[in-house]
Order: sequence, then structure tokens, then C-alpha cells
Amino acid sequence: LTGFRTWRNTITAEAAERLTELFSFTVPQRWSIAHLYQAMLNREEHLPRLASLATVSVYLHHLLTGEFTVGIGEASGMFPIDSETLDYDESMIRAFDALIPGEYPWQLRDVLPKVRTAGQTGGVLTEAGARFLDPTGTLKPGIPLAPPEGDAGTGMTATNSVRVGTGNVSAGTSAFIMIVSDKKLAAHREINMVTTPDGAPVAMTHANTCTSDINAWVGLFGEALALFGHPVGKDELYTRLFQSALEGAPDGGGLMAFNCVAGEDVIGLDEGRPLFLRKPGAPLTLSDFFRTHLMSALATLAIGVDILKNEEQVAIRSLCAHGGYFKTPGVGQRLLSAAIGVPVTVMETAGEGGPYGMALLAAYMLRRKEGESLADYLDNRVFAGAETTVLTADKTEIAGFRRFLDSYRKAIPTVKTAVETTR
Repeated sequence: LTGFRTWRNTITAEAAERLTELFSFTVPQRWSIAHLYQAMLNREEHLPRLASLATVSVYLHHLLTGEFTVGIGEASGMFPIDSETLDYDESMIRAFDALIPGEYPWQLRDVLPKVRTAGQTGGVLTEAGARFLDPTGTLKPGIPLAPPEGDAGTGMTATNSVRVGTGNVSAGTSAFIMIVSDKKLAAHREINMVTTPDGAPVAMTHANTCTSDINAWVGLFGEALALFGHPVGKDELYTRLFQSALEGAPDGGGLMAFNCVAGEDVIGLDEGRPLFLRKPGAPLTLSDFFRTHLMSALATLAIGVDILKNEEQVAIRSLCAHGGYFKTPGVGQRLLSAAIGVPVTVMETAGEGGPYGMALLAAYMLRRKEGESLADYLDNRVFAGAETTVLTADKTEIAGFRRFLDSYRKAIPTVKTAVETTR
């Protein structure tokens, strides 16, 4: 009916702003409800025939099970959740329904998936679902599926960060930092309120882009090596270049980068323009270059964390990290510690990401004991003997990142100008 829209389609500024005002609750541009309302504001012709509103995980889950359902963590990125009912906020549902034109034959709950929490069933693999995955018929139906979650919920699970007071960072194609909270926070554009897979409130700062621009630069260096007859394997290439960043100046040595291949709501950027800058006279070394790009990938997260710490007095004592950014041991971990100013833990499964977290949620659904919480299950039955490493940046590294972040904030008008002048 209409083109697929991702979190990087920063085309919903008007809708997000109006809904934030209507709900007195921050609605980011990437949320499903912002995309739906923007389509309504645009009077898109498909809306009278709308049957469902789904994320990719919800859509695929429906193909596999026939169930139109969603895990509460993923649901909290579609529409605000009531922490008491563990369902969509009813007062906000009613407020949105009042916006729906009379000629549309649906109301919001008609098109939203049903919310499920961790431990509840998400249905079973149907015959059609089995054939969708395996047209040969070898795979049989009947396999139980947990309610579908996205990167946020699976990331919290994969890092054992679902208990109040814990926090995690997921950094790969996009990046986000999540702190499980026991209180409602004030509305901030840079902070979103979502939930854990079992419904606890979570303060989240999200960056639309993390490693995409870094990947492009790594590819360029690999191409240069191959040109001179010295091709290097992908894993070694990333490892060596990432390790070089630890030799760079703590503040980047006069270099600056914006990794924005898409718009970035935290810094008010409506389109992406990757940008690399150098002050005259600043040495252009490999180590400074890669340290700058790796710090740039964390800059918008650090801006959001500053708001959590300074304006909301949210205490962050440590973080657990996972995702491709942390695959090279010690590098991303140390730079994240410098960015946030706390110890950072990385597990042996750090590079596995969301699929591992989803598998754990399925295991919890199948194996949990009566009354056993998700946090207790993960603590006692999954991560009790997990191999971890903890790194804390030194004062020089922390101070260096703060200098870099100050320069980054001052240079934001530069990347905005780049967008305006290169449309």
C-alpha cells in the first residue's frame, strides 16, 4: 500500500511535534505513531484501506504465527505505554482517535498489534509459517514463539539489563543507551520513555547512525590496501584500524567528524550528511582519524546522557555494552567509558546482538519457574557464570572526550549548513 519506512526516515517532524504537545509526552520521529500521523497529515491515499500498523518484527511474526501481537518493549516504540496496565496508554489512544478523520473506517486499536510481556506466549509456528521459512517442508509447524521484540528489548535482555538501576548500550547500525528507571521523567526531545520486555520504564537516548560511516571508511582503507596488492581480511582490517584509535589524541587532535548518514533528532538534523573536518595545522594521523570517528559515533548518546544526569538526576553507575561497535576487544568499550564517565562491562557474547536476546526471551517463556521474574531468570540461570570484562577510562581520556564533545556541539551548525547547501 505504501513504501516501508525505517527509523532513519526523518520525515515526521510535524507529526512528532504535534503528538508530543497533545500527549505531553515525547514522541520521537521514528515511532510508528508519528509515521501514521504524518501520513494522515499528508492525506496519503492508502489510509482509508489501512488494515494494520506493524514494525518489521511484528510483520514477520504475523507471517510465521498468524498472530498480530508485539512484545511490550517493541510496542513502546510504536505508541506510549501505561506502566500500570502494561498496555497502550488509554487516554492517549482516545486523544489520537479524536484526530482520525470520519471517513477512515478504523480507530487506533483496530490497527495496533496486541501487547504481550516477556513470558507470555506469542503463538506457534503455523504450516504456512513453516513453509515461508522452509519451502522444502523439512521444518515442521508447532514450534512456540515468544512475542516479537526489536533491537531495544533484545539488547536489554542480551546484556542482562532489565532490572531497575541497570543500563546498557547497543551500538551497531544505530545506537542507543537505556537506563531502567523507577520514576517518570520530564519530557525532553532527546530522551524517550520505552520499556523493558517485562514492562519496566526505561529512559532511552537513540542515535539513528552509529557505525555506517565508520564502515565506509574502513572499506576505503581496505580498497587502498588491495590496490597495492595487500588485501586484508575484514576482521583483521577492523581490528587493526580500531586498535589504532587507542593511540590517538584523547580529544581527536583537532579533527572533527559527523557520522550522520541519516537525520539525527538529538541534534536537530533533518537529513544526513557525513562530514569530516580538520583544523589547519592539525596532524592528520591514522590514530587521530579513527579515534575521532569512533568518538563521533558516541557523541549524540553522550548529549542525551548529559540531560539524564544533569537535569533528571538519573544515577548511572555502570553500563553493559553489546553490538558490532564493541567487537574489537577493549576499543569501543574504553571510548564509551570515556564518553559516559562510568565503568563499561562487555560480555563474551557482546558481538551477538539482538538475535541472542530474542533467543533468551524465548527460553524464558519456555523454562521460567512460577513467579520467576525475567531479571531473576537472567541473573541466576543465564549470566551467573558469564565471562565479562570491565574497563574504566582514565581521567585523561574522560577529559579528552569532554573537549571533543564541546567542539562537536559548537560544530553542529556546520553539518546543518552542509545539509542546506548540498540538497
